[in-house]
Amino acid sequence: MIDKTEQVLTEIYNLMLNPATRDWERQLLTAAKTAIEAGGNFDVEIDKLEYDLRPLALRHNLTPDVTDFYVGLTDATYTAPQFDVTQHQQADLPYQERAIFAGGCFWCMVEPFETYPGIVSVLSGYTGGHTDNPTYEQVVLQYTGHVEAIEVIFDTRRVSYQQLVDLYWDLTDPTDELGQISDRGNNYRPVIFVSNDTQRQIATASKQKLAASGRYQKPIVTAIEPASHFWPAENFHQQFYQKNPQRYKRIKRARQQYLAFQRLENGVRRGVRRIVGK
Repeated sequence: MIDKTEQVLTEIYNLMLNPATRDWERQLLTAAKTAIEAGGNFDVEIDKLEYDLRPLALRHNLTPDVTDFYVGLTDATYTAPQFDVTQHQQADLPYQERAIFAGGCFWCMVEPFETYPGIVSVLSGYTGGHTDNPTYEQVVLQYTGHVEAIEVIFDTRRVSYQQLVDLYWDLTDPTDELGQISDRGNNYRPVIFVSNDTQRQIATASKQKLAASGRYQKPIVTAIEPASHFWPAENFHQQFYQKNPQRYKRIKRARQQYLAFQRLENGVRRGVRRIVGK
């Protein structure tokens, strides 16, 4: 069994080396590690570290991996559940395929796909940019050209790519090329990333059908782009809806209300046009 002190010191050391860790976070972690290794009382030093991190933790302003570490401290387990990315690193089985969608903050994109029949796994991450191993902070500040997206592995025997594209349209505002709802910036732009000609044909035909339906007053601007390297997001962001249910529910509710109002407004306009046309 791994000694608790050794485990925590290893986690602290890894966070110190993590390029995404802020300088002031690294200073606190270094101070705690140095004090413990110098013979300081483990519980006292860890309590002090937790106290120093608490103000920004309560405002959700720690970097993602430090957040995971902090949650472990306050839960008295000194561990944070890790999302299993091995499914996404292995070759797909003959009846599996991948789809990549960007539709604003990936926090709101995972649950609708992950709970859809035929889905094997959903991974939050970054794609479409020009920098290797981007961090959340770099993407949010639009330094890397990436967008937040999800990679979906699905069982083609149970669900089709067309069904996933249809679900994607229901979750996003395809008329907003500058972000999605309250998520503003190029890193939140809506994109369907296609991996082959079949996916491109399905996505393009679906976009054209949506545009011709009159469902939206504004043009459909969701981009269809070739899939590129997909970088997994930090563990904190994986399955956010399960780790932070109350916060997720608030964000999801606001998003659903916006989309429902938009569709109602567009429906009223279509009705008025039909009446006037008659």
